[in-house]
Amino acid sequence: MKNKIVIITGANSGIGKAAALKFATEGYRVVMACRNMDISAAAQKEIIEITKNKNVDLMKLDVSSFDSIRTFCTAFKSKYPQLDILIHNAAYLNHGLKEYQLSSENIELSFATNTFGPFLMTRLLADHLAKSSDPRVLNACTTNIKNFFDPKRKIEFDNLRGELKGTRPYSTYKMYGDSKMGLLMLTFKMAEELKSKGIKVNALMINRVKLSKETIHKMNSVWKVFARLQNLTNPLPSDMADNYFHICTSDEFKNVTGQLINHKREIVNPSISEVGFTQLKNVFGSSSYPKYATDPENVEQIWNLSNTLIENKIS
Repeated sequence: MKNKIVIITGANSGIGKAAALKFATEGYRVVMACRNMDISAAAQKEIIEITKNKNVDLMKLDVSSFDSIRTFCTAFKSKYPQLDILIHNAAYLNHGLKEYQLSSENIELSFATNTFGPFLMTRLLADHLAKSSDPRVLNACTTNIKNFFDPKRKIEFDNLRGELKGTRPYSTYKMYGDSKMGLLMLTFKMAEELKSKGIKVNALMINRVKLSKETIHKMNSVWKVFARLQNLTNPLPSDMADNYFHICTSDEFKNVTGQLINHKREIVNPSISEVGFTQLKNVFGSSSYPKYATDPENVEQIWNLSNTLIENKIS
């Protein structure tokens, strides 16, 4: 696989680092796209030492910044002839944060990092992906989208630039779940748009994994207790990294596109019903996702907003 090239965002810790290690072990050319270069350089060195694969590159990228994404994509395309796999792993969730944070483009930071950044990056790298014989894009989603089984849950389209930050309470957890729902809807739409180029676009619904001490430290006292208890049984990031690898390389998913896949490597389907006993199965199971994600009006709204925000960045 020495000529197969994979980009993994946020590859310096957690699932991203485990995925970089997995791909490097399998002989891929790995590009670690990371924001913190000091931490990332140490992770890069460790991965090279463990795998003996010297083709592990480190390139600076802040996924919340459109300018950083453009700079990264320009540098990548000048350095590499094609792209085979693009994994949008980086995400923003600042535990315990109670104030609105905006990106350099004045976009709420969760949406800038988790939704619009991956959208722009995929658009800018689409032609390079099209040069591959088997191009695949994987978006890291989350079980937090299950909150949309609540019929009252909506994406705050009127507040994605902090328009109401003076009057509307901020919840980092709600914004995280909303931004990942936005990414899921874009996954479905991008799969349609890129089908003609042979590019497969899917999302992985990540369930619980062991949290780092640094992450737990940011939580308030109550959630710290729950997090530590869950860590006793939560799987290691390497388990989910294996799912990244399988979805992006196996024949099983070679012709699969526009799908949400769960941690069992099963395709998740939109819910048939969201009431009664079926709703309990929806919430506690892993075989369905909220109908909100396939509502044409919702999809069109996030799609149009995404294109409007990046229109000056793709020329």
